[in-house]
Amino acid sequence: MRDKANSPPALDKTVVSEVPLAGGLHCETTALGVLLSHASFTLSEPMLFGLGSGLSFIYWDSKKQELPFLGGRVRPFLLTENVSRQLGLSLSVQETMSAKKAWEKLQAFIDAGLPVGLQLDSHDLEYFKPRVHFAGHFVAMYGYDDQRAYLIDTAQQGGAVSTSLESLARARAAKGPMSARHRCFTVQKPTEPTLTREDLVEASIHAIIDCATAFLSPPISNLGNAGIQKAASRIRTWFDRIQDPNQGLAVIAMMMEGAGTGGALFRNLYRDFLTECAGLLDGDRREAIVAEGEDLFAESALLWTGVAEAIDRAGATGSPEQLNEASQLLERIAVIETSAMTVLSSLGTLSPTTASKK
Repeated sequence: MRDKANSPPALDKTVVSEVPLAGGLHCETTALGVLLSHASFTLSEPMLFGLGSGLSFIYWDSKKQELPFLGGRVRPFLLTENVSRQLGLSLSVQETMSAKKAWEKLQAFIDAGLPVGLQLDSHDLEYFKPRVHFAGHFVAMYGYDDQRAYLIDTAQQGGAVSTSLESLARARAAKGPMSARHRCFTVQKPTEPTLTREDLVEASIHAIIDCATAFLSPPISNLGNAGIQKAASRIRTWFDRIQDPNQGLAVIAMMMEGAGTGGALFRNLYRDFLTECAGLLDGDRREAIVAEGEDLFAESALLWTGVAEAIDRAGATGSPEQLNEASQLLERIAVIETSAMTVLSSLGTLSPTTASKK
């Protein structure tokens, strides 16, 4: 039996109470959901993703990158900003180049009883697998002691997890693509916190129209429907682009489907958001439009899984034909998702006064 007299002293642990410890499917909606739930403002993860106009696509490649990146969502933190705007939330954001000031601000929030959202590089989090650099990752922090930080990450990463304070500092100080300057944030409910069904319906419709507009008319050709078409073209050249295709293609496929960067995850989340939205629109003529978009994104989600599988097979077999197959699937996806967003954008031509009961 252990001698209590020789036991190390108990750590002085500070935690925020009444924080949900279960992780979600996606990092940013998981972190935001924790903050909102603590503020007694609970919405489903698909609803948060949809209200944040979170669906998009990005194909990004540069000489500084070891591998091309395929992403299926809007840029990091835009989702949180969009949700806050749609719901009238007070979003407080802190950024600094000083690691010392960043930690002091974080401590102050936790000591005040507020969970905090963090943007950081997942590579430096001790529990995180796979260990790849991705500085657009989000967690919610709800506690700390003199050695460790206590976080909520996705369910895939374990939900309630912890990492050393040193590793947290490295993750927050990361530089490079998608990184932020020790970004942390909190949210507060509006002074009139009641969210009616009608409020949620109109916020959802506005978010859908915003998402469709951005997808169909991206500012650069790497984004939205144009980005999917660019990926379809560029993917055929990857055996020449990637130094070690066997390993590199496996990593891309794993990041897409396993980590969810550009696979089926975000299409499934958006499908489920549209399902929830259609339920809110029961009896409204806009319901049929939303349901049609839901069906199209359910179809595209299956194809995104096929793209990741073809990329993985290409790496395992060394066959360019598998990349050609992935390219063809991407071309089909571009057609389907362009149709879905065109249909959904037509919601802008209807108003609540044009709704009709069945």
